[in-house]
Amino acid sequence: MENYRAPVEDMQFVIDELCEVGERLGGLQRFAELGVGPDLSGALLEESARLSAEVIAPLRRVGDTQPASCAERKVQISPGYAEALQQLAAGGWYGIAADPAHGGQGLPEVYGTAACEMWNSADMAFALAPILSIGAAMTIQAHGSEQQKSAYLEKMTSGEWAGSMCLTESGAGSDLGVMKTRAVPDGDHYRLFGQKIYITWGDHEAMDNIVHLVLAKLPDAPEGSRGISLFIVPKYLDDGSGGLGERNDIYPVSVEHKLGIHGSPTCVMALGDDAGAVGYLLGEPNQGLACMFTMMNEARLKMGVQGLGVSEGAYQQAVAYARERVQGGVPIIEHADVKRMLLTMRVQTEAMRALAYTEAVTMDLAHQSADPALQARVDLMIPVIKGWSTELGVEIASLGVQVHGGMGYVEETGAAQYLRDARIAPIYEGTNGIQAADLVGRKLGRDQGATMLALIEEMKATVTDCNNAELADIGTALASAVATLAATTTTLVEQLQENRHTAQAGAYDFMMQLGYVAGAWHLARSSVVASARCQQSERSIYPGKIASTRYYCEHILVRAASHAEVIFGGSAALQNYPTEWM
Repeated sequence: MENYRAPVEDMQFVIDELCEVGERLGGLQRFAELGVGPDLSGALLEESARLSAEVIAPLRRVGDTQPASCAERKVQISPGYAEALQQLAAGGWYGIAADPAHGGQGLPEVYGTAACEMWNSADMAFALAPILSIGAAMTIQAHGSEQQKSAYLEKMTSGEWAGSMCLTESGAGSDLGVMKTRAVPDGDHYRLFGQKIYITWGDHEAMDNIVHLVLAKLPDAPEGSRGISLFIVPKYLDDGSGGLGERNDIYPVSVEHKLGIHGSPTCVMALGDDAGAVGYLLGEPNQGLACMFTMMNEARLKMGVQGLGVSEGAYQQAVAYARERVQGGVPIIEHADVKRMLLTMRVQTEAMRALAYTEAVTMDLAHQSADPALQARVDLMIPVIKGWSTELGVEIASLGVQVHGGMGYVEETGAAQYLRDARIAPIYEGTNGIQAADLVGRKLGRDQGATMLALIEEMKATVTDCNNAELADIGTALASAVATLAATTTTLVEQLQENRHTAQAGAYDFMMQLGYVAGAWHLARSSVVASARCQQSERSIYPGKIASTRYYCEHILVRAASHAEVIFGGSAALQNYPTEWM
């Protein structure tokens, strides 16, 4: 939608009034001299909003109708994309949260998260390029040698060079242990041979170089996922003096023809068709998955933000159409069912934003603290942010089409593109079924629910804060949902000990239940803040936030109970159904 305008007021409310970024992060050593707080938030959000509205949003339909193509081992990206990526780089957005030692701005992750939301609202296909580059740079920062950091990070942080993540192979999918790409030692480097598929922004000419992070197996590697190593494979090799040298033996074979995100070149990449692609070991041998998960955690947060971003874009287009389309003598926004759909879109988007931004702050606190409970909290919530938010992204984009009626089903309005684009997000970076299995099997199981129960105690504290007449109904609804969440947590911990198959059968429902309850919790927290602010301000955002929370509790939070019932029931019907009957 070319008329996209980022919801800066709500974003700043969440960052500065709900998350209290200035108070919680401003005093930390890394951020102490950066002026973290409302003035900085406002300036950053406004500039990112301008860039997203004026530069990126006009490309959404261009990328959809003039998609990336591949010919003669070279990708041609959609018109205007290269120039927009260069403007993003010129503004320092690639390095907004990166280490200043390597050219980054060193700002809190929540600012990068907010910018990522805007990029995805404006054009999801475009947004994947900076997301992948930022994640690749983070992985080199965490696991690279000093020489590797010196060679790559400054150029990647500036946006002069791009990054990609090369994991998947045909027939392997999420089972990386069966990959066939191999790395053969060759002096101080390796030669890689194999083929990767679904490589997002795997090739283009928008930047001078692309730093591919490639998973492969060494000749003497153990079987399965324990034998995977990670390699840096640049598109162009160093010429010996820090400049670009010869072309490396990694080339695009084709681009995938996809349901959506047409502007994003999703490549099949061949390594070693000639002499072998030169690669450099990143981290320790056979520890590739551990290294890559540095990038994956970041990527999964950003994939959840994709669900948020596409929801905001779809909502803005739908509400604009509903104000203009007249039926029965009035704009359709006055019709009860249309109003229901729009409010369902809006309040769930607000809930996702509050959840994602809050946990982005937790990520910064975890990075700056020795308290393992903070990282455990991040680990617990990442699969929820990724899974729940992308499920909602598809629902909300579909509602956007419904608001448009028949006009939503034709491509000219652009409403259908949000739905087509959003559909990939529950699939990649680990399908949502994998996110749910990870949430229950690993994150809940590894400490017998202790981190989850600590989170529930925080939710109960918010129930107590809803102790005035204005918020009493919100507190009552949240209290009931939190009590049920505590019960399902206990049930799943017991099931993990008795029969893991039963626990895994309820994993998706637990992920969704936790998402809905966490959304209610953050909206309730927002209402507590808003209620206090109403005493001193007439800004509409404050009563509006309370109204959003009330609608969410009445119409959305009730979904959590149905997911809980599946968990309590033990999913016997699912487990006992013979697969041969399907």
